Amino acid sequence: MENWHFIGIEGVIGVGKTTLANILGRRFRAKVILEEVEENPFLPQFYEDPQRYAFVTQLFFLLSRYNSLKEITTRDIFARRVVSDYIFEKDRIFAAINLDDRERLLYEKIYTLLERDIPSPDLVIYLQADTDVLLERIKKRGRPYEMNIDPDYIKVLNETYNDFFLHYRKGPVLIVNSNRFNFPRDEKAVDLLVERIKEVQSGLNFLSMEG
Repeated sequence: MENWHFIGIEGVIGVGKTTLANILGRRFRAKVILEEVEENPFLPQFYEDPQRYAFVTQLFFLLSRYNSLKEITTRDIFARRVVSDYIFEKDRIFAAINLDDRERLLYEKIYTLLERDIPSPDLVIYLQADTDVLLERIKKRGRPYEMNIDPDYIKVLNETYNDFFLHYRKGPVLIVNSNRFNFPRDEKAVDLLVERIKEVQSGLNFLSMEG
């Protein structure tokens, strides 16, 4: 995909989205858009009491993601390449898991109004990893509010992500098995990924970093 303008990187918490976005931003001389996760004031309370804080946490993320991605106008995309460490549709994954029926009904009304202003990526890179690998990476990076994450929550999230991207049809998807992909230290692996990005045309595509 030589002529891409907007790449969105996705994956479960701790998989390495931000690291890869910065690497690809440098490789392709692209503008990098990073999700401001730590700016969400409700996130620590959500991990302590998910049922109570789910809706306000989700609404903050939805509006934050909207405000960041709406700036990627058609003119901006064609003027300069953009790499983001998330896509707008990810919000629905978390909403489906975390919100009750009444909250989800209101959430969907808001989401539908905002969605129309957000461009879809030319390519989505989905970083896939086993749940135990994700838990180890979360532990290693040591964010205090993530220390209370329920392993079962990450397991459900991982399964939901896998299903979502296997059925994603808004554009091509490159699914990368990243269990052994050390982005900052493995230049050859990054080179391989960059070459794979250039080859992608449509549909589901796969790249394993197991070897």
